[in-house]
Amino acid sequence: MDARLLRGGAGRVPNRRRLAGFTIIELAVTTAIIGILGTIAVPKYHSITQGAKIARASGEIRALEIDIATYRAGADSLPRSLAAIGRANLKDPWGTPYQFLVMAGAKRGAMRKDRFLVPLNSDYDLYSNGPDGRTQAPLTSGAGRDDILRANDGAYVGPASKY
Repeated sequence: MDARLLRGGAGRVPNRRRLAGFTIIELAVTTAIIGILGTIAVPKYHSITQGAKIARASGEIRALEIDIATYRAGADSLPRSLAAIGRANLKDPWGTPYQFLVMAGAKRGAMRKDRFLVPLNSDYDLYSNGPDGRTQAPLTSGAGRDDILRANDGAYVGPASKY
């Protein structure tokens, strides 16, 4: 046998103690890395899912606008409720029904308003109560900031906070 092998040279057999497993430091570092990645990933995941729900609610409001326009073209008037267009049971991504209000004959306090307290629409209001499920007519209120709404007679559909 070669003398280098016996003295621990190039072909030396690895120490058994070194192959026994991970050290506590290696495990602690790995756990810390996983924890850091988790704290970064969870809020990002929440943000992405909220963005998807907002996009879905905006798309459904646009689809409801089309249904309302179709009804209006046939009946020469706006529907009195979403039930008239067969959408009474449609719920937003957060599980609450969409809100619909025809401006003609509506109480001024029920109309959605911008920060200057001017009604958002002249024909009808259509909106989702958003993630918290609550709303208030002025967009400046805390409960109304997260609503997904239709404004400027359909020129804007999206979060109230960005209007």
